[in-house]
Parts: sequence; C-alpha cells; structure tokens
Amino acid sequence: MSQSRSYHVPSGGLPGQSELLTSRSVFTDAYAVIPKDVLRDIVTSLLPHWERTRAWILARPLSGFAETFSQYIVEVAPGGGSENPEPDAGAEAGLFAVAGAFELMLAGRTRRIEAGGFVYIPPGAAWRLHNRGGENAVFHWIRKRYEPVEGLGPPDPVVTSDRECPPVAMPDTDGRWATTRFIDPDDMRHDMHVNIVTFEPGAVIPFAETHIMEHGLYVLEGKGVYRLNQDWVEVEAGDFMWLRAFCPQACYAGGPGPFRYLLYKDVNRHPRLAPPAQSP
Repeated sequence: MSQSRSYHVPSGGLPGQSELLTSRSVFTDAYAVIPKDVLRDIVTSLLPHWERTRAWILARPLSGFAETFSQYIVEVAPGGGSENPEPDAGAEAGLFAVAGAFELMLAGRTRRIEAGGFVYIPPGAAWRLHNRGGENAVFHWIRKRYEPVEGLGPPDPVVTSDRECPPVAMPDTDGRWATTRFIDPDDMRHDMHVNIVTFEPGAVIPFAETHIMEHGLYVLEGKGVYRLNQDWVEVEAGDFMWLRAFCPQACYAGGPGPFRYLLYKDVNRHPRLAPPAQSP
C-alpha cells in the first residue's frame, strides 16, 4: 500500500443562511454519526490551561453514549499549546496528528510530531505540547481512564507514525483489508488500542461484527457505506462514528481511493461486574 497519505481536517466556519438544514447526523442508543458538516466554529470547546487552542469534542462518557473514552479533534494555533494539558492523573492518551506539527515533551525528551504521527501517553506521565510553527497543528486526542492490573505495571510511552508501522493484512483478504497497529496487541499492559483500518476500493467487512469492544471511528480518507445495527449509513472523510459495545457493524469501501479510519477500542480487561444488590 502507498505510504503517501492525507488526513481530513475540519474546516470550521459556518454554513450560509441559504443552505438547507438537512443533515446526516444520527444519534441512537446503539450508535451515533457526527458528519463533518457539523464540525463548525460554534460547536468548539475551549480547554483550561490551553492557549490559542480549540477542540471539537466528538465523544465523552455519558449515559446512553460513550462509556470508556472521550475523543477530541484539537486545533492549536501558532504559539499555542499547554504546559499542563491533562487534568486527570489516571488518564492515558493517544494522540494522532493530522495537520501541521507540534512539539511534544514526554518522558524527558522533546519530539516534533508531524501529520501521521502517533503518541501513546501512559497514565500519570508529565507532558507538554506546543505549536512552534507557522500553521495550525491539528490532532486527535483520545482519553481513557486507565485500568491497572495487579502484577502489571503501566505501559511505556509509544512514539511512532503511520509511515513507520506497516499495515497488517487481515486473513484471507489478499491485503485489501488491513490494520496499522500503533500498539503491540500482545502487550497486556495496554487496555486500549488506537489503530488505522484501511480498505481498498470494494473491500468489505464480510460479516456483522458483534463484540464487547466499544468503538470510536473517525474517517481519515475516502468514503464507504457502514452497517450500524440495522441501518446502512454512508460516511466519508471527516465523519465520526460511535459504536456501543455489541452494536453489529460491517462496511463496504466505496472508492475510488482507499477508505481509512482511526479506530479506538477498549481491550485486554475483564468486564466490570456490577456491585451486589443491597438488601432492603
């Protein structure tokens, strides 16, 4: 597969007064679709301790919505950033850059992260992020409360990129469906994975996946038709999907180029059990 990649970036702005209100937005108890046209200036959030920064918050823990994670698209203007980015000492993070570049200070090292770069930040790690360049830096920020396991320490930081991680073909697909894995799937210290899934034109998920993992999917490139529960939904670069655990899912890649999305899922942990009922 080609290593020349593009990643969709929200354009912001506001629709004209003459445009129709019809939208592809969907919110159900099994899935949600936030299309790219929703990501306008007036739905951005400002964050404490971040300068010259705004964020589109795509998912957050909420009754009837995402349970395990939050996901932002963060836009940092030149000169912006944060010396104190993460307010929750128990949170881990995955950062995936889609435009511009930023300077990241993590684990005693300073690195320049460009579009296509991925960073895993362990819980409790001290980090700082600044845009020293002349254009906006845009990245996805996925946050999850880390679930420790007795006898296993927290994961190490990971700094890599889309270019550095060769996609792994799914069995019996002749490479038409592949996954770029930024985190070692056999490392039980990790309780979340952030991957990029790539489908060549016409490729499919050939069955309705129905599983315990919750998903956040952001379409980076191309277009496709996604099966969500009982519905078929057209999606394209810039659209976000949230899928509840056990929501049936499948897709067809529409072409003419690859269909690629950034995928979050919770992994490697026993399901939490509800506390015993209290006696009256």
